[in-house]
Amino acid sequence: MGAGSGAAGWRSVGEIGATPSAVARQTLQQGFILWFTGLSGAGKSTLAQAIAQRLRDGGRRVELLDGDEVRTNLSKGLGFSKEDRDTNIRRIGYVARLLARNGVVAITAAISPYREIRDEVRHQAAADGVPFVEVYANATLDALVARDVKGLYRKAIAGEIPNFTGVSDPYEPPLAPEVEVRTDQQTPSESIQAILDALARLGRLP
Repeated sequence: MGAGSGAAGWRSVGEIGATPSAVARQTLQQGFILWFTGLSGAGKSTLAQAIAQRLRDGGRRVELLDGDEVRTNLSKGLGFSKEDRDTNIRRIGYVARLLARNGVVAITAAISPYREIRDEVRHQAAADGVPFVEVYANATLDALVARDVKGLYRKAIAGEIPNFTGVSDPYEPPLAPEVEVRTDQQTPSESIQAILDALARLGRLP
């Protein structure tokens, strides 16, 4: 083999001659998906909004796909059967991948109750070369009932609201999320810091 063969021969043209710091900067500007999952009221939207602002302040391009807004604008007409829930999550995953492939940090905040469909979205992201970071906002049902100012959990427990995730419909927690925050034990600031620390450890932040 010639002098140009070997590991260096497999690098892209853009990487040839790049310094380690330049490669690091390129990695830090790469889009990725930050996928929040957890029961209703566990703090997904609050944390997602806070992280989105931190990343924007750091100069990143960020889009937040909130579950309620997606239901209104992208998945209008879908119900809450398993099939419809899966369709909703697939749509969120598809939009998130498109954004991330174009250098945007796509943050999603939806219950996404079924493990299989979350893993499907993860695998599709990997096939597109998009990093996927799963954040599990974990809180006990008792804590969620206690903090539920709208009384939705109590209505669901009383049978007044059907197909309510965590009560009459299953929630399958992730088995190995990149980040798990205990929002029933941590302050919001502690949970936010834990997520930022994890993103730094994973190479998504300086």
